[in-house]
Parts: sequence; structure tokens; C-alpha cells
Amino acid sequence: MRVLMLSKACIVGMYQRKLEEIARLGIDLTVVVPPSWRDERGETPLERAYTEGYRLVVNPIRFNSHYHLHYYPGLKRWFDPAPDIVHIDEEPYNLATWQALHLARQAGAKALFFSWQNIRRTYPLPFRLGEWWVLHHVDHAIVGTESAAAVWRAKGYEGPLSVIPQFGVDTDLFRPPTRPIAGRMRTLGYVGRLVPEKGIDLLLEAAAALKDDGLLNWRLDIVGGGPERPILERQCERLGLCDHVTFLGQLPSVQMPAFYRQLDILLVPSLTRPNWKEQFGRVLIEAMACGTVPVGSDSGAIPDVIGDAGLIVPEGDVTALANAVRRLLMDDDLRQELAQKGRARVLENYTQAQIAARTVAVYREMLGEPAHAPTSSA
Repeated sequence: MRVLMLSKACIVGMYQRKLEEIARLGIDLTVVVPPSWRDERGETPLERAYTEGYRLVVNPIRFNSHYHLHYYPGLKRWFDPAPDIVHIDEEPYNLATWQALHLARQAGAKALFFSWQNIRRTYPLPFRLGEWWVLHHVDHAIVGTESAAAVWRAKGYEGPLSVIPQFGVDTDLFRPPTRPIAGRMRTLGYVGRLVPEKGIDLLLEAAAALKDDGLLNWRLDIVGGGPERPILERQCERLGLCDHVTFLGQLPSVQMPAFYRQLDILLVPSLTRPNWKEQFGRVLIEAMACGTVPVGSDSGAIPDVIGDAGLIVPEGDVTALANAVRRLLMDDDLRQELAQKGRARVLENYTQAQIAARTVAVYREMLGEPAHAPTSSA
């Protein structure tokens, strides 16, 4: 089976482990990525970290940083020889999706899209028309959550649909530390975009409450970039947190397992907005795989991902957030119990191998093959 995947997300090295797992299942896989992607965090260049068994090819991109408008000049050359399936790792309202689906139909290939969209939104023309065309001509849809599935059913998609997270975790790389260091300072962490909807300002308010209560044996490491960083740094100064909080900026994905292993608690205080709510929280499963206990708000999919392996607080509630962190800092037994549950939850549901196997099962279903039939490589 020959599969062509279009995915700007796969410029991230750690995500490429899923691609190796897909190829290991006998898929002749070519993945087209841009040389970089720009967003509010800055420019993320392609990382070539896990590239065994498949082809990772670079195609120039136009309108980089524009989610709706970006596309790939010269994409057609990757359709020779024609693939059996085109896996479009993009939302159906994007120009890149329309481009890839048009080329797939010209080549006689089956096609699918992937979506995290968990809020029903109406787009202006021509995006609304392009979205309608995709929903009525694609052969399969993969969505990251049940709430995303509900959105696309409500918007008129009637074809086959599978709920599979976009990426899992390599639990050999993301693993707990071999032994805890006794007596060390406890470390809290945040990983993600520095934007208002992520609630980092509330996290700093909660940290200030801990400090004011005399709880001092902790530090907070913030990983990520975005337009809010100068504002948050000034907030730290105003709250007297400069000795407790460190802004580390963006870290390469291959450094993230080591970062999570030195954390005790990961904080995800996301806030729901009219046009956004937390879609999955990939950092949650990465942290849980490393034995880090998550504390998350009840925004979007966060409670579903954490399950019983962490603490959930009402979004926007600084007092509840501070109390949850305080409880974990002061109760070693609870923290260790939740850490073990988190690791077990990832092993049961979110490994890269599991996500890859479920994705390949979709490919086989699209071609009418038995679910567990061996797939020869071209």
C-alpha cells in the first residue's frame, strides 16, 4: 500500500516516531513537510529526528504562518507514482487540504483529512465553500476527539469517521526518571504557547499565592514562546516571582523527555474562548508518560485526557489551581500514586505504536482490506 501524507506538524522530530511505526506496519510511506512553520511562537524549522523506513521530503510552502491560506507549490510531483491513499494532515477548511484532495482525485487515490476542530464555526467565503467541497468528496475523516467528531457530523459530513489522536508518545523515550532525587526542590512546569487563552497569567497568580503562604521549596519552568512573554515577565516582577519562575523559551522536541523527567507537576490552566477551547493537550500525555502529574483546567478535552491520573480544577479559578498544586507539593504519596496512574494510562491508550496501528487500520478499511491483513511495501 502506497500512502502519501501531507503534514506540516511532522516537522517536529518527536512526531516522526509515528511515521516510523506506520512504515513498520508495511506501508510504503512518503511524508511531505515544509522546511519550517511560523506561528505566534516564532519559526519552527524541520527537525530530522526519526526518519527510518519511510521518505521524509521537503516541499516549499507559500503563505507560511497562514493556517487557512498556505499551500505547496509543486506538490503534484509527489503524486508520481500515484499513491493509493493521500493522508491530508490538515483541517478541511484549509487551502492546502483543497489542493491535496484535488490532486488525489486526479490521481484516482483515496483521501482523508485530520481535524482537531471542536467548536462549530462558520467561515466566510471561499473557505466555507471549500470546506463543503471537502466534506462531500473526501473518503474518510480522522478526528482527534469525540467533540471534534460531533462538529463535523453537525456540519454535514456523512462519510466514515474515526476518532484517533494525531500523535501518541514514544514511551521508551518519554519515561520516568530511573530514580528520584531525594530532598531536591520541587519543579512545576508549563509547556505551550504564551497566549491569553492558555491562562499562564492565572498560573502566575496561583504561584504568587503559594509564595505568600510561605511555601517556598518549588520553582516554575515555563517552556514556549508567544506574544504574551513580555507581559508575563512583567507580571512576575510585579508579583515578586523572579526567584521562582524561569522562562526557557522554545526547546527542541528531542529535549522534551529530559525536561519532563525533572518536573513533578505539569500545569495546563487553559481557558475556553468563543473561538477556541483546548483540543487535546498533547503535553499532558508526554508528561504523564514521564511520571509527571498533571493539573489541568476543565477546558475542552483536558479532563478526558487526564482521567484519574491528575487533578482537574475549574477554569479561571486561581484559588482552586493554587490549592491543587499545594496539595500535590505536600502529599508525596498522592503525587506518586497519580504519577503511576498517568504512566499506565499512556501505555494503555496513547503510545505512538497504538496510534500508528489504528491509523493503518483506517487505510486498510479505505481500500477494503481486512483489518489485520499484511500490507506489502511497493
